[in-house]
Amino acid sequence: MSRLGNLGAKLYRGEVGYDFVGKRKFWYAVSILITITAIAGLAVRGLSMGIEFQGGAVFTTPKTSVSAPQAETIAEDAAGHDALVQELGNGGLRIQISNVDTEKSDEIRDTLSRELDVAADDINADLVGPSWGSQIANKAWTGLGVFMILVVIYLAIAFEWRMALAALIALIHDITITVGVYALVGFEVTVGTVIGLLTILGYSLYDTVVVFDSLKESSKDATKQTRWTYSEIANRSINATLVRSINTTAVALLPVGALLFIGGGFLGAGMLNDISLSLFVGLAAGAYSSIFIATPLVADFKETEPQMKALKRRVLAKRAQGGDEGEPQPAGATAADTAGDDLGDEGDGAETGSLVGPRRTQPTSRGRGRGRPSGKRR
Repeated sequence: MSRLGNLGAKLYRGEVGYDFVGKRKFWYAVSILITITAIAGLAVRGLSMGIEFQGGAVFTTPKTSVSAPQAETIAEDAAGHDALVQELGNGGLRIQISNVDTEKSDEIRDTLSRELDVAADDINADLVGPSWGSQIANKAWTGLGVFMILVVIYLAIAFEWRMALAALIALIHDITITVGVYALVGFEVTVGTVIGLLTILGYSLYDTVVVFDSLKESSKDATKQTRWTYSEIANRSINATLVRSINTTAVALLPVGALLFIGGGFLGAGMLNDISLSLFVGLAAGAYSSIFIATPLVADFKETEPQMKALKRRVLAKRAQGGDEGEPQPAGATAADTAGDDLGDEGDGAETGSLVGPRRTQPTSRGRGRGRPSGKRR
């Protein structure tokens, strides 16, 4: 078995682990910083909306010797305002100009034909009205709202409302970061972008549901034991599904990265850029939020319940009584809290914190063998 496979097996059995929930305040701070940066970029730079939302014309030319910067200057002079030019893989150009009507579109095509030295009939012109873009935007917002509502209802029924709330916060976190990255890099927001944003919600939710399902199973009889607090059970659930989340995210990012860096970068495909960037950023943010945001939030919400507070007091009290037994304690607790643990409770236990080695052998009972007769039976 590979080293990654061995690590995954140890994580699943609880033999090694990382204290995600215990260090949640640090990860909350990182997420808040990233979110603030995304919102600041959105507020300062704003989104570059495509002609699908603003209305305008798209001119596609055959192969030409004129470079994209030169064509941009020609198009801006002909239209009287900014134009966006992209090089296509066949050597042609894709020129986008917003706020252009039919009459103005014909004038611009004639100018492009003359300056680019191509036949006017070979230049394809597509007009998009602003009302169509408005309809697309409204449908996208409607779809997003319906998706969020259905997600909350499903998770509340399948799990509980605290998990539904944590998943909703994680989804908003992912969307905010993705939109902020679009504002910072200056990519155009097109219909492809909307498709990508709606797609990443499903990926983000998948990772979150996998962890929640493991947590639901692990915490079924949490109040009947005195070995682990709810936060520690949640942390064990994250570690048990960690390798699965990493593998699925990496496998999904590889083809999306190929679309973004090869298809969009080398081939100059505009639509590929629009879809692949939102997918790439959203997939990475979704994997991050399911591990560092959603499950720790559930632990925070659950720890406010009276029965979970009582469980935590019982666990800490029992550890304080059994502190000299020498068994490794869960990470995230202070030295005073984790003075010891009761070896007689059910559960296999795990050593967490930073990635560490296997559990140590249990100490031999101190009273073993005392009072037993030796020699022959009388």
